[in-house]
Amino acid sequence: MYEWIYAVQRLIDWIDDNAINNPSLTEISNQIGYSPYYCSEQFHRVSGMTIKDYMAKRRLCMAALAVRDTKIPIINIALEYGFSSQSAFTRAFVNAYGCAPSAYRKNSVLIPLTFRKIVITPLHYIEEGDLTMSNLVLPSYRFEYIPEHKYLGVYKESETKNGKIWPRHDCDLLCGIVSSIKDTHRIITGHTSGWTWKDKQRSYFYGLGVETDYAGNIPEGFELRGEFPGSYYIVFCHPPFDYLSENGEVMRRVEHLAWNFDPTVIGYEWNEDVCQDYQRHYPEGLGYQVMRPIKKLNSFEKEQ
Repeated sequence: MYEWIYAVQRLIDWIDDNAINNPSLTEISNQIGYSPYYCSEQFHRVSGMTIKDYMAKRRLCMAALAVRDTKIPIINIALEYGFSSQSAFTRAFVNAYGCAPSAYRKNSVLIPLTFRKIVITPLHYIEEGDLTMSNLVLPSYRFEYIPEHKYLGVYKESETKNGKIWPRHDCDLLCGIVSSIKDTHRIITGHTSGWTWKDKQRSYFYGLGVETDYAGNIPEGFELRGEFPGSYYIVFCHPPFDYLSENGEVMRRVEHLAWNFDPTVIGYEWNEDVCQDYQRHYPEGLGYQVMRPIKKLNSFEKEQ
């Protein structure tokens, strides 16, 4: 079973790099060396979608972002992303998102964009422990200042782990809505999750930071919280790593350091009564980070 999970993830990654070219099922199945029929069957079993549907949704998502973020004529975008005409693109857009591309360009409403699907999750590695450790390093920490902001997200006070939130939600829909929000905070960007604290217990949230003057839509099930004041954070981090083989161990190491670190030894204390903890998880680009807000100890300030 796990071999096919890995294989389907490789297919998804390849499709994302080549969807604009509208590859055939034979071209796709050749990437892992199985017949088109068997490859299609396993893809559907693992991902819950057919290859054709996934590729169509990804091309439409890429085209939607081009509509939102560029001034390229819509007909050019339609042809660039494999649609036969502007009218065909418009029909697909309306069927998926409920509005026309031209209307979306004028007013970027929240729509359920389909982003790269992940069939191997961090929770899979944490529970299975099926890891081959190779070039991992010990996590480290540094300081970072985050200006004041608000946070738009889904809060689950009964959940403390990132993986536990997803069975209660449509992961693809939730991620798509977050991805469609353009006005993100300059530092706490889209797909940033984290934890709040109450009675010494952590609870998990997922969403994105927005500026303090955010006046956009609040999707159903989301909350707009803050204003969170500007604060320094200790960033516990691990550099980029291989997601498929090392994710679970990286997360364990970073979180062990983050939750057991004593900031008083460097003259600080946690500032989690007024600020949130954050989590950045971009394995191949940024790595993994857990960010906890701090403030100077009064006694330490007096000594200085």
